[in-house]
Amino acid sequence: MVEKQTGYQFGTFKGVFMPSILTILGVVMYLRFGWVLGQVGLLETLLIVTLASSITFLTGLSLAALATNMRVGGGGAYYIISRSLGIEAGAAVGLPLYLAQALGIAFYVAGFSESVCAAFPMYDARLVGVVTLVVLAGLAWWSASIALKTQYLVLGLIAFSLVSFFLGTPMEAVDPEVRVKPLHLYSFWAVFAVFFPAVTGIEAGIAMSGDLKNPARSLPRGTIGAVLAGYLVYLAIPIILHHAVPDANRLVEDPLIMRQVARWGDFVLYGVWAASLSSAMGALLGAPRTLQALARDRVLPRFLGKGFGQGQDPRIATLVSFVIALTGILLGDLNLIAPVLSMFFLTSYALLNLSAGLEDLIGTASWRPKFKIPGWVSLLGFAGCGSAMLMINAGATLVAGVVTGSVYAVMKRRNLRARWGDLRQALMLSVTRELLYRMAGRPKTARTWLPNILVLSGAPSRRWYLIELANAVSQNKGLITVVTMVPETNWNAERDQALTESIRKNLQARDVRALVRVRPTDDVLEGARHVIRNYGFGPLIPNTILIGETEKRENFEEFARLIQLVAATRRNLVVMREDSTLVGLVEKAVNLDNPGYGKPDPSGETEPNRLRQVDVWWQGQSRNIGFMLALAYLLVRSPAWTQSTLNLKMIVTTEEDRESALAQLNAYVEEARIGSSTHTEVLLLPAGQPVFTAIRESSRDADLVVLGMRPPDEGEGLAAYSLYYADLLKHTHDLPPTALVMSAEEIQFHDIFEPEH
Repeated sequence: MVEKQTGYQFGTFKGVFMPSILTILGVVMYLRFGWVLGQVGLLETLLIVTLASSITFLTGLSLAALATNMRVGGGGAYYIISRSLGIEAGAAVGLPLYLAQALGIAFYVAGFSESVCAAFPMYDARLVGVVTLVVLAGLAWWSASIALKTQYLVLGLIAFSLVSFFLGTPMEAVDPEVRVKPLHLYSFWAVFAVFFPAVTGIEAGIAMSGDLKNPARSLPRGTIGAVLAGYLVYLAIPIILHHAVPDANRLVEDPLIMRQVARWGDFVLYGVWAASLSSAMGALLGAPRTLQALARDRVLPRFLGKGFGQGQDPRIATLVSFVIALTGILLGDLNLIAPVLSMFFLTSYALLNLSAGLEDLIGTASWRPKFKIPGWVSLLGFAGCGSAMLMINAGATLVAGVVTGSVYAVMKRRNLRARWGDLRQALMLSVTRELLYRMAGRPKTARTWLPNILVLSGAPSRRWYLIELANAVSQNKGLITVVTMVPETNWNAERDQALTESIRKNLQARDVRALVRVRPTDDVLEGARHVIRNYGFGPLIPNTILIGETEKRENFEEFARLIQLVAATRRNLVVMREDSTLVGLVEKAVNLDNPGYGKPDPSGETEPNRLRQVDVWWQGQSRNIGFMLALAYLLVRSPAWTQSTLNLKMIVTTEEDRESALAQLNAYVEEARIGSSTHTEVLLLPAGQPVFTAIRESSRDADLVVLGMRPPDEGEGLAAYSLYYADLLKHTHDLPPTALVMSAEEIQFHDIFEPEH
């Protein structure tokens, strides 16, 4: 199916080269080249020209690669960046870029007004500027095609003016050794900032991308041709001026110094007028189209992007651009506007180069540009843009970064759904791949341990407390995977995707960051064992399994089989008990809106605050205590449990053991470096009183009880271990919400609390 053609269908010369070269050979060339030369001298002027043109040339190469790899639509640089780095990055650059283009209109019109008033001092510069802007805006409003046709005449006038200048004669014969030295009233980089807008003409060609017949061919040829042609002209002009004008003061003070040197001076004046007007017209055509593209992507209100006529002319966007340009004309002059333009253009150039560089480095299958360059070339352009911005003005660079970052953050919060793909996912995959390879080659140590929790929650709405507990322990520093088992009957990929997306949105709505896995199975425990055995990627394998208890006796042996598998695979296991007769963990401890924690209830009354309580019971064995304490310590450090106490408790049977046990607990806490947040307590078990009775009495006000659970003994059968599990359920039945913990191995998490050696 042949795609319907839209826009004006311009070719390379008319659509790209001509608007680009006419913007390059513009106001700065005629009105500020003498000023630049008089400030810093010939060698530094040539260096400024080379540096500025190099940045633009590298950006042109990157642009050519990007343009030949995608179907480029309206919006120019914004379109390319948004389709490469995402709509948020595109908007972050597109909005400042649009403002730069709109202010560029004022810049070029102000240059025209300055040249007119230099030749005819009786006129008011602002009045000339306003009248000129109205005429140009009317022309752009009517038709881009008519506006572009006038540029053939403009190109001819500029060509005649340059011929006249190159054929000119020196103002006077001066010996080079007595030539007046440059003034150096401004620093090298301040002068660079004033000059740099002279080489930003490629924006004019990019902005017309939606009106080109073949953007993939026209953009690289027209852009690179314009940059090279402009560079050659810019090398010649200061050399001639240097030999023709001996007085640096005159170079700085006379904005029309080229007119004084030229053989036919009036042609230079005509060239100034033609160049400034054509550049202003190019900006008047480009800026509204950038605004139109932003509006059509819903970054800005949609009405701003409405098009009119055969060419879909952005008349509303043109009116907005007219108002911004009018403000610039009334408030600023060339030397004030130029550095602002430099910053915004350098920012957009930097991201264009970054987009092309990342595309080449990642090397996705979709990266097949017809015009291919090495990735390091684009990254060199990115570094050049950043360095130039810092050297021009570090403070302004910081402001530009803050503005760009703020726009990005706002767009991220708006959560716009783009209709296209971009390279961010490929970039994340590339970084993840490299990190996974590096992780796979490094040994695991307890000191670098972070929770990687596999939550077997069933339907999340039924056992949400498991996800809340995992989230509180992880604190967005570890990883969480939520696994839901669903019946395998009538299962297909579409239902899998829909359910996964539904659970993911539910988690996001509750501010829980987690991966989601849906497992179709008709046997929940068998499905859970399958996930435990197989889930993970490379070194990223869950180190902790979090699951709810089962109280169905017919499932005890299968549940014991699952526990055996966890122990065999050396994972940590947390079996969360939440008795139905008690207030749930999520309601009692994690929910910050619970009025029992000092929040107002509907009646308007507020109950007094009390500290939440996490009780960790230690039986004196070293197997589980390290992980039990790590789990509880991470929990009480989480935002939802900030008002919490961590109690480490032990039971002894004789008075003689009490003091030594307390000393052992305190020494452990001190060694673990958690003394300020942990309370220790040793209980004496009365003769004949069961252990769990003492635990029940001591922890009846606890919000969470943490108990150790022994792993299956080697060779122990399922029946024997299921009896142990049944006995554990019986004794913990009427406790507060309880976490039964089985550590992977004795030393792994004990070392988390060891001091550095």
